[in-house]
Amino acid sequence: MEATDLSRIGLAGLAVMGQNLALNIAEKGFPISVYNRSANKVDDTVERAKEEGNLPLRGYHDPKDFVLSIQKPRAVILLVKAGTPVDQTIATLSNFMEPGDCIVDGGNEWYENTERRAKQVVEKGLLYLGMGVSGGEEGARYGPSLMPGGTREAYKYIEDVVTKVAAQVDDGPCVTYVGDGGAGNFVKMVHNGIEYGDMQLISEAYDVLKSVGGLSNEEIANTFAEWNKGELESFLVEITADIFAVKDELAEGELVDKILDKTGMKGTGKWTVQQAAELSIAAPTIAASLDSRFLSGLKEEREMTAKIFKEHGLADVLGSKTVDKKQLVDDVRKALYASKICSYAQGMNLLRAKSTEKSWDLKLGELARIWKGGCIIRAVFLDRIKKAYDRNPKLASLLVDPDFAKEMVERQAAWRRVVGFAISIGISTPGMSASLAYFDTYRRARLPANLVQAQRDYFGAHTYERIDQPGAYHTEWAKLARKLKAV
Repeated sequence: MEATDLSRIGLAGLAVMGQNLALNIAEKGFPISVYNRSANKVDDTVERAKEEGNLPLRGYHDPKDFVLSIQKPRAVILLVKAGTPVDQTIATLSNFMEPGDCIVDGGNEWYENTERRAKQVVEKGLLYLGMGVSGGEEGARYGPSLMPGGTREAYKYIEDVVTKVAAQVDDGPCVTYVGDGGAGNFVKMVHNGIEYGDMQLISEAYDVLKSVGGLSNEEIANTFAEWNKGELESFLVEITADIFAVKDELAEGELVDKILDKTGMKGTGKWTVQQAAELSIAAPTIAASLDSRFLSGLKEEREMTAKIFKEHGLADVLGSKTVDKKQLVDDVRKALYASKICSYAQGMNLLRAKSTEKSWDLKLGELARIWKGGCIIRAVFLDRIKKAYDRNPKLASLLVDPDFAKEMVERQAAWRRVVGFAISIGISTPGMSASLAYFDTYRRARLPANLVQAQRDYFGAHTYERIDQPGAYHTEWAKLARKLKAV
């Protein structure tokens, strides 16, 4: 092919995300070649490109023809299922690539896999990026949040493309060079962990409004729509309002009530919690959201358990209480906001800890900025999170930023009312409860951990530190206890 006929970039993997990202790239003026093992998906993408404005997109059924259709040095984005399919695709395409070409994995991949692959392809002279892509189907098509990690040299290959393809906000495109190695994939993983927390907290707000306040679906839709005009303005709150307004086409009522209460997952939330444990970072809100998904999967067990406890006189909801709906709605709004701050604080702390371990030099304020648009957790208060880290890059926690600390204090009474009331009538709010416990634990100068350490020293001679003098100490607790009992 003549050099003038070559595509600027290539994309392999034409499921929903891949197809939409390819069309987005083409629409931004970058000629793109696409490839998929299933020929019909290639043909579908080419047809869509024609229908959506004769976009500069060409499809290939043969991997060699696909690679050779891209201008040098080549950049090929992969959007295939994480794990073995990525390795297989790399093996296929790299046979036809040349030293200096670059592979960009845009899937939800485990960051260590990205680092392994980067080392493997360098033997062929290839560059490698792991790029988190958030925004779902619509984001991929019209502007996602992009989190590329790897070498800066590799990022330069795609910088002109991704800065135009990404969502655009008031202070620039929602993309930045994240850091070396698997930093991009790790940041996307934590983004998804925060997303787990966000979704769980919103579902709890819904449960309290419905089960405690008796709000109808229409009232809940209106409530979330109203919340989306203020401090809770975000993509997830916006779509929640939409969901409650949608009627069921197959039966009476709203569709949301016909959906099985069983939540799926793909693994990034679990990875986030595992990494938090590995790094000794408390992330109880995110962990509670993961546990809630596990429990939701026990649908048959829960139905059986509900029957057993009902036979023992324990109803689904423990009685009914008269509540002031207006007050409840306002309290739940405040509780949701305060809980969300805790969830984001936990995610940011995890990113900072991993950045220190791996020497990635992650810029937390910049990450908050690129999450302001395109991605699933985009929210108006991310701009304030960015400003908090800009003011103090070494901020220990979002909770101690002066602005956020003031808001937490202002909302904590309502937060306690919501959690306390829910507990009193048997409505589980694991995310809000975990967030409140996290807040209360973090803000206390002294905890009952002194007793736990004394117990550890008693049965395991693990020693302890004193508050009044330095050094490690061990006490023969059992001997002293026997003496006391003998008196």
